[in-house]
Amino acid sequence: MKLKAFFTTALISGIILCLFSAPFSFAQEEQRTTVIIPPQVKTAFQEGMQSREARVDIPFQITNSLYLPAGQNMHAVIIFKAKNIDLGFAPPAVVPQAETQEEQPAPTNLIAQNYVFLQFNKLETQTPGELVKELYIPMRIEEESASYDPEQEGTYTTGYPLPPGSYLLSMAVTSQDFQKIGTQYLEITLPDPLSFTDTIETTPIIFAKNIKQVATPETTTNIHEDFFAYSILQIEPNLERIFARQDNLDIFFFIFGTEANPQGQSDIEVHYEVYKGEELVINYAVQKYESPLVSQPLPMKKTVIVRTTKGTETSETREQRNLEAGSYTLSITIKDNISTKTVKKTLDFEVRG
Repeated sequence: MKLKAFFTTALISGIILCLFSAPFSFAQEEQRTTVIIPPQVKTAFQEGMQSREARVDIPFQITNSLYLPAGQNMHAVIIFKAKNIDLGFAPPAVVPQAETQEEQPAPTNLIAQNYVFLQFNKLETQTPGELVKELYIPMRIEEESASYDPEQEGTYTTGYPLPPGSYLLSMAVTSQDFQKIGTQYLEITLPDPLSFTDTIETTPIIFAKNIKQVATPETTTNIHEDFFAYSILQIEPNLERIFARQDNLDIFFFIFGTEANPQGQSDIEVHYEVYKGEELVINYAVQKYESPLVSQPLPMKKTVIVRTTKGTETSETREQRNLEAGSYTLSITIKDNISTKTVKKTLDFEVRG
């Protein structure tokens, strides 16, 4: 089975160049120098930092964290969820119109406006230490009035490049008047890309619902709904790892510790297999990559041998069929042909429908 990667070699090379030549020079470093975490949020952080006890004035939950390379740093991605009702969605303020002007139509969207604050402290033996970074991020989310469900839970992301190391993230979602402050804490470890000299390793492997290319890299820290920004890509992850039978297993990851030939190209082989328990159900052809950044769709098609008997003769045909509903495991075996180093990864997923 011949597979086609998401992106061409030229585009992958462009992404790599973007990541490592001028990685993530975030503009808010200059634009927001006068903005600091306000004292009431600092106090809320301090109260729960040692015990990691959350404050739930605005309930939210950090559900996942990911990382991807950003030059000599790691781009830490934070994924969190919150219910619509807790974010305070409301119609936008209506500006009074003069009697001589035409009546304005009623707004069709509801808007939630909050602030998000991130504080990263170095983590040493489970104890928060030196303050490394503070971030202020305006959060403005719109929802259609007609389909608005107050109990619906939205998925949101943000991210920032940090030096390798272990951190305690203190995160707050607040109302604009700071009367409501919700907090959560998360311990994060970001590996050093240069430390993989004797082994190869991957970033967390992402199942993607969609990957979209944009014209320019994101240079400010923002809140996004359903996707996260990485260089010139917008990636919508499949966090639940649940697929319909007709879907692809679209995967995205980076391989650390690979070596390059004199032309600057990698020589990487990856063998993908799908198992149902101990049974091998899909054996993909080995894929070759010239870059450590991998973006690969894997069709969930298994080969079935169909036997047909007519009289005394039996014939066989091969058919491609979708996987049945059930639980499966994707096995990924990676080999760097230049260094001969290998690593194996497995991810469980579910097929429904």
